[in-house]
Amino acid sequence: MTTAEPRTQGPYTAPHFATSALITIDVQRDFLSDAPYGVPGTTEILPALRRTVSAYRAAGRPVVHIVRLYEDGGGNADLVRRQLLESGVRIAAPGTAGSELAEGLPPEGAPGLDPELLLAGRPQRLGAYDHAVFKPRWGAFHRTCLEELLGRLGVDTLVFAGCNLPNCPRASIVQASERDFRVALVRDAVSRVTDSALTELAGIGVEILDTAALEGKLAEVAARAD
Repeated sequence: MTTAEPRTQGPYTAPHFATSALITIDVQRDFLSDAPYGVPGTTEILPALRRTVSAYRAAGRPVVHIVRLYEDGGGNADLVRRQLLESGVRIAAPGTAGSELAEGLPPEGAPGLDPELLLAGRPQRLGAYDHAVFKPRWGAFHRTCLEELLGRLGVDTLVFAGCNLPNCPRASIVQASERDFRVALVRDAVSRVTDSALTELAGIGVEILDTAALEGKLAEVAARAD
């Protein structure tokens, strides 16, 4: 377990939960702990992540699921993964069960991911509050429609969770900070967390909180909206 102490946020970095969106990163079946090329610790965060997603929907705030879709042969993959994918391994391949969001993450009645739409760089609506966006690299803003989507949704604060902190969540958090979004991380709803990583992220203004604290913040948002 991590023990990093939270820091008091200043006026320019404190999250505005009433104008926030939840960003889940790569929480797809092929990346779960027990998958052949899964990420250790990812299945274990699902209970906290489901609570986080439910709290966002209850508050009427957006949830954006960032996903990977690796084409056969790895032509659209990060360089570090291309040799593996060129060998014939299929991970999060478009249209496969392994590419779909983990069980309990999409809203009830949500359609499956639409590879054609997502690979074309367009967001997919999954429900009243949920969207999916494909990213071709570590960061969720690199060559994606995410910033445009968030602008349409009136979002100034991003709360991150998912798989796995050293890679895609961290890259996405840095990109969000560079774009002057207020940023928070749900530490028990992200895999491969370390104290050192949390301390470093706090140093660039990221608020570190757990699921229970986030639920309280969003309950306040929902109460003010009533």
